[in-house]
Amino acid sequence: MGPDGKKLLNIIILGFGFMFMFTAFQTCGNIEQTVIKSFNSTEFHGSGYTSMAIIYGVFSASNLIAPSVVTVIGPQVSMFLSGILYSAYIAMFIQPFTWSFYTASVLVGIAAAVLWTAQGNVLAINSTDSTIGRNSGIFWSLLQFSLFFGNLYIYCAWHGHERITDKDRRTVFISLTVISLVGCFLFFLIRKPEPESSSRSEVTESLLQAESLNGSTDSSSQPGLCSQALDAFVKAGKISVTREMLLLSVSIGYTGLELTFYSGVYGTCIGAMTRFGSDAKSLIGISGICIGVGEIIGGGVFGLLNKNNRFGRNPVVLLGLITHFVAFFLIFLNIASDAPLAPEGGTDLKAFITPSVGVALLCSFLLGLGDSCFNTQLLSIIGFTFRDDSASAFAVFKFIQSIMAAVAFFYSNYLLLHWQLLILVIAGFMGSVSFFAAEWVAESRKRDSDYDSI
Repeated sequence: MGPDGKKLLNIIILGFGFMFMFTAFQTCGNIEQTVIKSFNSTEFHGSGYTSMAIIYGVFSASNLIAPSVVTVIGPQVSMFLSGILYSAYIAMFIQPFTWSFYTASVLVGIAAAVLWTAQGNVLAINSTDSTIGRNSGIFWSLLQFSLFFGNLYIYCAWHGHERITDKDRRTVFISLTVISLVGCFLFFLIRKPEPESSSRSEVTESLLQAESLNGSTDSSSQPGLCSQALDAFVKAGKISVTREMLLLSVSIGYTGLELTFYSGVYGTCIGAMTRFGSDAKSLIGISGICIGVGEIIGGGVFGLLNKNNRFGRNPVVLLGLITHFVAFFLIFLNIASDAPLAPEGGTDLKAFITPSVGVALLCSFLLGLGDSCFNTQLLSIIGFTFRDDSASAFAVFKFIQSIMAAVAFFYSNYLLLHWQLLILVIAGFMGSVSFFAAEWVAESRKRDSDYDSI
C-alpha cells in the first residue's frame, strides 16, 4: 500500500473509532434528560442539561491545555485515555448518583478537549491541500453513522414504552459502555504516515510526538516535553487572535449553539409532545436516526464537492444556513413552546399547526444536513489555513464551540423553545457572513502562494 493509501486508511480507522465511541456517547446525550426524568429514586437530583453545560464548560477551558497534553503523550494515547473517560461517563448511568454524575461530567469535559485536539491533528497530518476536504467528509460521514446505529437501538428497545424502567436503563447503558470501549481500542490501529527515509520501527511512533520531535533521539527527556507543551500553549494563544480565526470564531460559535439544540434539546422536545401518542419516547431514537442520515449524506456529498472544488466552501455554508432556517421555522410551527421544560408527563399544548410526526422528523433530517454543511467546511478551512499548527488550531476551534455549547445548555434550562430558535437564527446569519469573509481571506492567501511558487 502506497503512502496515500496508508493515510486514507488512517482516516477511515479514525472515523470508525469515533463512530463506535459516539454511537454510545451521542445516544447517551440524546436520551439522558428523558432517562433522568424517569429515574426511580428520590436520592438523585441531577439534570441532563446541567451535566451537558458542565461538560462543555470544562471542555472549553481544557482546550487551553489540550495541545500540550497531546504533544507530550501523542494523539493515539490521548484518544485512548479520553475514550476510557467517555466510557466511564456512560457506565455511570447503570447506577447513577448525583455526585458521580457531576464528577463524571467534569472528567469527560477534560477528555473531550484532548480527544478532539488529537483528532484534528491526526486528520491534518494525514491530509494534503488536495485531500483535506475529502478526508474531512469521510471522517464526518463515519462519525455521524453513530447517530444512526445508537438511535435505532433506542427505538427498538423503547418502542411502546411510556416510562423508562430501571431495567430498561441498565440494559441500554451496559450495551453503550461496551460499544464505547470497542472504539477506544481501534485508535491503536492508526499508524504514523511513513516518510520515505523512515525505518519500519519509526512507523509505530506516537504521531504528534514524532512530528514535533522531528527525529530527535532523546524524545523522552523531561525538559524537551515541557518545552513542547509550553510551545503548543503559546501557539494556541497566537492562533486565537489571528484574523482568520477571529472571523471563523463566529461561525464556530454558531455550531456550538446548534450542536446543543439538535443533540440535547430537540430530542427532549419530541419526547415531551404527548400529542405524538404513546410512542413519543421512542421517537427520540427515530429523530436521532434522521439527524444522522442528514449528517451522513452531507458529509459524503460535501466531501466529494471539496475534492472537486471549483466554487469554494461558501455555497455549502449558504446551503447549510438555508437548511437550518427552514428547519427552525417548521419547528416553531410544529413543537409546543414549553416542550424543552415540560415535566415527565410531557406537554399537551400545540404550536401553530397540528403536531405532525412527519414534520418533526423532517426537521431532524434538516438539522443534521445543515450541521454537516457547517462542520465539514470548518474542518476543511481550518486544516488548510493552519496546517503547520493543526493541534493548536483545532484546540481553539473546540474551545470556542464548546464554550458556546455550554452557554446553550445552560439557557436551555430556562428559555422557551421560540426564544432558543430566535438565538439560533441570529447566530446562524452572523456566523455565515463571517465564514464568507474568512473564506475570502483563505482564497487570497492561496492565490498569493500560487503566485510566489511560479
